[in-house]
Amino acid sequence: MTDFLKKYGYAPDREKINGIIERIASNLESIKSEKVFKDCFSMMDLTTLKTNDTVSSVAKLVGKVNDFAEAYPDYPLPASVCVYPNFASVVRDTRNSPELHVTVVSACFPSSQSFLEVKVRECELAVENGADEVDIVLALNAFLAGDYETASAEIRSIRTAIDKVAASQGREVHLKVILETGLIPSVEDIANASFLAMEAGADFIKTSTGKVDVNATPVAAYVMCECISAFYAKTGKKVGFKPAGGMSTAQDALCYYSIVSTVLGKEWLNRDLFRFGVSRMANHLLSAIENKTVNFF
Repeated sequence: MTDFLKKYGYAPDREKINGIIERIASNLESIKSEKVFKDCFSMMDLTTLKTNDTVSSVAKLVGKVNDFAEAYPDYPLPASVCVYPNFASVVRDTRNSPELHVTVVSACFPSSQSFLEVKVRECELAVENGADEVDIVLALNAFLAGDYETASAEIRSIRTAIDKVAASQGREVHLKVILETGLIPSVEDIANASFLAMEAGADFIKTSTGKVDVNATPVAAYVMCECISAFYAKTGKKVGFKPAGGMSTAQDALCYYSIVSTVLGKEWLNRDLFRFGVSRMANHLLSAIENKTVNFF
C-alpha cells in the first residue's frame, strides 16, 4: 500500500487547521462583495439528483438557466447543470450555450457498489450522450479495506474509457472523483484518498455526494486543498476542488471560497479549478447580490 503522506511530504495538522478555519470564519465579512458572490455563482454545478427527476423537470431547470441569461445579462452563467447520467442528453439538447457544461454523476452513484464493467459502461454512455464532466465516487469498499490498488485501478479504468469516447467525438471530458469524506475515518485517510484519486487521473477531487449524514466540512476541504497544493508542487499538475453537500447559503460559499483562496491562491478561484456542488445555493447568492429575496431557481 502506497504511503502517500510520505511520498508527498504531507502530514495534516488538525490543531493548526482548526485554528486557521476559525480565523477564516471570523473574517468572512471582510471579503463579502458583489464580485466574490458572482464568482461563486459562476462556479456552481447547479444540481438536481432526485428520485423523481424526469425529462421534463430537468429540461425545466436548464430552461431556467437559459432564461437567467436574458433576465440577468450582467451575471455569469453557472458552470454546469449536474444530473443523473440518463439525463445528459436532455441538458445538452436544452441548453442555449455550450458554456453551460453537462455534468453527470455516474459509476453507480452514490454508493459505487457494483461491478466495474457496469460502472465503466455507465460512464461511457453518459459521455456518448453529451456529458462534459463525469463525477464518480471513490470505491470505498476497496479503499476502506486498505486495497488502494483496486480503488486506484477503478478510477484509471473509467478515466481511460471516458477519454476514448470523448476523443471519438473530437472533444475532452473532465473526471471528478468524490471521496465521500464523511465516511472516511480520519484526516490522514482523507489525505490518502485525495492523493490516490489525483494520481489515478482525477481532474477534480470532490468532498461528498450529498447523500450521507456528513457531507462537505471545512476541515475536509482544507485537507483536500492542502493535498492539491502538495500534488501540484511535486507534479506540476493543477487539480480542481469541489465541495458538495451540506451547504446552501451565501455564507457557506464565502467559507469555501476563502479556504481555496487561503490554501491554493487566486489562480484556483475560477470555474476550471473550483466548483460548488449545489442545489439550493443559487437563490441565496442572487439574494445576497441583489439585497433582496430572489427565488429564480
